[in-house]
Amino acid sequence: MFTLNCWQSRTAALMALSVTVGTVAPFITASPSLAQTTFSDVSSNYWAAQFIQQLSQRGVIAGFPDGSFRPEEPVTRAQFAAMVNKAFQKAQQRQPISFADVPSNYWASSAIQQAYTIGFLSGYPGNRFEPNQAIPRQQVLVSLANGLGYIPSGNTESTLQYFNDASNIASYARSPIAAATEKQIVVNYPNVNFLNPTATATRAQVAAFIYQALVSSNQASAINSPYVVAVGSTTPTPASVTIPQGTAIAVKYDKAEKILVTKDETSPLTLTVSQNVVTQDGSVVIPAGSQVIGQLKPATGGSQFVAEKLVLPSGQEYQLNATSGVITKTETVNKGTSVSSIIKNTVLGAGAATAVSAVTGDRAIATEEVLGGAGIGALVGLFFGKNSVDLIAIDPNTDLQMTINQNLLVSLR
Repeated sequence: MFTLNCWQSRTAALMALSVTVGTVAPFITASPSLAQTTFSDVSSNYWAAQFIQQLSQRGVIAGFPDGSFRPEEPVTRAQFAAMVNKAFQKAQQRQPISFADVPSNYWASSAIQQAYTIGFLSGYPGNRFEPNQAIPRQQVLVSLANGLGYIPSGNTESTLQYFNDASNIASYARSPIAAATEKQIVVNYPNVNFLNPTATATRAQVAAFIYQALVSSNQASAINSPYVVAVGSTTPTPASVTIPQGTAIAVKYDKAEKILVTKDETSPLTLTVSQNVVTQDGSVVIPAGSQVIGQLKPATGGSQFVAEKLVLPSGQEYQLNATSGVITKTETVNKGTSVSSIIKNTVLGAGAATAVSAVTGDRAIATEEVLGGAGIGALVGLFFGKNSVDLIAIDPNTDLQMTINQNLLVSLR
């Protein structure tokens, strides 16, 4: 249907997806992205809007230079190969082969080889790949199920009875599609009971399938969509879940862009969770916006945030054993330096405030610029007569990301 290689190359590049797989399953957090999140031809009530938006927020999908997404355009096998190659990072499962219809200088040659070696795509008889062929919906689902190693746990034919057009599913695709259905990868619009397996997959449909595949493999939070096929799950919702030791929690600090403390001081600090922490089934256990209460404490060669309490937006509180890495970056304050240049977009620990005041001779540091701690007056003698002081310089939005040091039991009700 589309034969211009230059068009394909441009389209594939714009559709390319990439993720970083979390190292601590089943909890992951998404990396913030400055990517385009709204498109001129994807309205807020479009059926796939959330799937497209979520992928774009994660920085893993893009639109076209004119601001459009073109959700109804078909996807070719070569384009899909480029997408899964970027979306899923897996070890090689089999040796590469040379397809007769994919020359080495073809724009997607490398992506096709990679998608083949990691188990997502195969060729046709005669050693052909058919890169320009529009990919059917059933092939997309088979690819995702096979690539992720899913096999049905129940009876294949019983699962497929959910679809009114199950008889149209090819024999090779029945078992993988049953597995994909069990894993809630299948998204059917406008009628969830019709799979339309032989219809060409569109950009919107592929985005929905890939996003659900990421959800199924614990790489994204579930989206509440009426078009996701959920076949008779009877698994009860647990009352609580254990967040394992080693889980990362992304945090932010809205009051300042920098925190200055001395290497010897302890200062109270409250941070905000910046990204949801979710379970493998998409349940949010630590919502973004939760508060982490703790202290900046001296650590070997620097300062470290030590969490003490987690407060959810609901008001639930949990004792939290988590710490950031040790921050050792320093900033030198010299005699004669302007205090206003030091404290711009900055908060200071009481010790740092005292040091700045003593070295610069400026006693006008406002209390709202100082973290609670030891009284400034009691510390002045430590820095009296010094011409400079080295302070620990903390970027709270990058330096204070935490790791849980002990399993944390959180209620889901």
